[in-house]
Amino acid sequence: MEYLKWKEETITDFSDEAISKKYADGFVFTRIGKGVMHQTRSVRIDLKKLEMSSENRRILRKGEEIVLEKNPIPFTGYTWEIGKLAKDFYDTKAGGAFSANKIKELIETGENFNMLYTFSGLGYAICYKNEKILHYSYPFYDLEGVPKDMGLIMMTKAIADAQAAGLDYVYLGSLQRANDTYKLQFSGIEWFDGKKWSNDTEKVKMVLNGI
Repeated sequence: MEYLKWKEETITDFSDEAISKKYADGFVFTRIGKGVMHQTRSVRIDLKKLEMSSENRRILRKGEEIVLEKNPIPFTGYTWEIGKLAKDFYDTKAGGAFSANKIKELIETGENFNMLYTFSGLGYAICYKNEKILHYSYPFYDLEGVPKDMGLIMMTKAIADAQAAGLDYVYLGSLQRANDTYKLQFSGIEWFDGKKWSNDTEKVKMVLNGI
């Protein structure tokens, strides 16, 4: 499936302020090349409006033994095992969307993404973070040796950590497929419709289901 994009721009100003502004305009960083951003049906959480639901708290309790650590990219601790873990994950979940070499490049070069979130060595997420926003992106984890709901555990832990750190928004990528609705389970959710941000989650569910 082709990635949904309405516009593509290549930025040259990499200041936190400039990047935060692009994200506010519906753009997200890509893995295509340095500074390449796509405007898409971006989805974000306004952390000032976020209140963890009973389900969110259940997920956090389920993963309470899993420790989130934040490592700057370029990351010097890359190993072939990390690349294999990512390739196996994306081969299973997304039909081979990533090669091990591409994962290595993203983690070691710091082209657009600047933080590697690790989860007790069982899972990883390649992210962009500044003092205002977090783009939680490209998660992968061991599909066999982890608790059920590992993906949600990782994402919810990252969101809770961002809120505790006083960030304004967490961006969760885009809404493209019907099964992307799991991203809508948080209060304070907003999605970009091509012109503005909306909190009408029922409308976007209809869009994703082709209704």
